[in-house]
Amino acid sequence: MGDNSLHILGAGLSGLAAATILANAGKEVHVYDIRKDSGSRFDGDFQGIENWTSSPDFFDEMRSWGLNPESFKSNDFSVVDLAHPDDVITQPITESIAFRVVERGTDEHCIDQGMKRMALDAGVNIHYEIRKPPEECNIIAAGPKESSAVAFGEIFHTDHPNHVTLQLNDKLAPGAYSYLIIIDGIGLICTCLWRQQKKSGKYLNETIAWYESKYELNRRPIKRVGGKGDFSLPKKYIHEGRYYVGEAGGLQDFMWGFGMRYAITSGVLAAKGILGECDYEIEIRRRLIPLVKSSATNRFLLNRVGDRGFKLAARYWMWDQKRKGDGLAFLRWLYSPGIFRKLLWPFVKFGMLRKKQLSDGRMVNRMPFRKALKRDSWEPSARGLEIGKQWDVVRKSGAKLSFKESDA
Repeated sequence: MGDNSLHILGAGLSGLAAATILANAGKEVHVYDIRKDSGSRFDGDFQGIENWTSSPDFFDEMRSWGLNPESFKSNDFSVVDLAHPDDVITQPITESIAFRVVERGTDEHCIDQGMKRMALDAGVNIHYEIRKPPEECNIIAAGPKESSAVAFGEIFHTDHPNHVTLQLNDKLAPGAYSYLIIIDGIGLICTCLWRQQKKSGKYLNETIAWYESKYELNRRPIKRVGGKGDFSLPKKYIHEGRYYVGEAGGLQDFMWGFGMRYAITSGVLAAKGILGECDYEIEIRRRLIPLVKSSATNRFLLNRVGDRGFKLAARYWMWDQKRKGDGLAFLRWLYSPGIFRKLLWPFVKFGMLRKKQLSDGRMVNRMPFRKALKRDSWEPSARGLEIGKQWDVVRKSGAKLSFKESDA
């Protein structure tokens, strides 16, 4: 390695974005990851890249940075079913692209592999199954080590056309939401838990039962998957000369979990900071931190309102769309750092976040994984129990399970 080589810890989206920018600028770049491949922490999960918090269109922004969004498969959506807690379904809709769905994993069409190919084409050296000390790296882009929330889902074959449903339901997804995504005959039903539960599987089974009651899915289970997210706000984003990006920098959406746009953007900004094209600390605080704080404030409010509050939010969303003619307007407002959210921030910081010193010496305000509430205790439905038994049969036949109940 040359004396001027740059080293990045983590071959995820943020690390590979930074590496590509640096290599395209003529730098010798080495990326290290303890896993076997980029995307191997995922298992074919569908995830969304939001397109409402900033302009221009995110894919146009990627192109302006020299990144090619055509290197991976994505599906555009301008309409989504919004399922209210009382089972009413409405449709937020926009003339533009609201979000894109991509697949995470190690298959060639996944975004993780697309970002990897971009980095390799730029001349980046990627070293897998290597444990590189963070103090020897210029950019830290490692994934989460702790959990503030978990998500459990089932991937299945279906005859239903491409579709997305977002459901606000405090029973099925404590403090959060569930969703249905169908892309080209493959579906994912997922529930997100923002409060710890002893029997997490029952929430997924009951969520599947709900979606089956509303849509003709003809569901044939393939596997069950899980993931976790860690949500925190560091005091600084450059620490002892190291740039922290993506989840390592706490650059996540506390409300919906849409973190990919933040991850890629932060990786690009870190690279530009190293190249002397911007001040990374200033740019992160100007472009991303107001969005993160707004999402944390929204999460703070949602954690306390339950289904009644969810219903009011869903109804207001539809009223706002009717008034403005664009379903994205409400989402933009949710993330705008207005006076109300700025006034609430001290209460959010005190009531939802806890100070913690990390092993690398950084101080963060972290959101812990909250304990269950009394309203989280309920008996499964007959159909939920049937789905649980169905999965037991499918699993015994060789289907894959990538999480354990104890993960919650």
